[in-house]
Amino acid sequence: MRLDKYDLHILQILQQHGRITKSGLAEAINLSISPCWERVKRLEKAGIIEGYGARINAQLLSPKTPVLVEISLNNHSASTMKHFEQTMANCEQVADCYATGGGVDYVLRILCDGIDQYQRLIDSWLDSDLAIDKYFTYIVTKTIKHERPQL
Repeated sequence: MRLDKYDLHILQILQQHGRITKSGLAEAINLSISPCWERVKRLEKAGIIEGYGARINAQLLSPKTPVLVEISLNNHSASTMKHFEQTMANCEQVADCYATGGGVDYVLRILCDGIDQYQRLIDSWLDSDLAIDKYFTYIVTKTIKHERPQL
């Protein structure tokens, strides 16, 4: 799907102001309401706009301890990596899991109720068949910047 300047402008505005009215969006990109809204629907149908939501400050609702972890596996077969990735995808404490190149196999962001919960989680992974060779733990002491990527 080819995007023109109007489509890109729509996406930029919706990222910042997801609750903008149809008329407000049309005015902001200098189109009438109907063609503007047709573009939004087309972007939704194409899967470029996945949905709309509120940014929630989860720390105010349920404070969590963020932990960053680098993990290297001792076996790089497709089945081993698939098993590891499925385990991470199904673990509620794993907020983000990235497969990486350049020294470690995975980088994780884990949100725990405390360091004790984190250590119990790591211990359970080491006792399982996840093929973890090495891991490095980084406790987040302060968040300097955290935001969604923008267009």
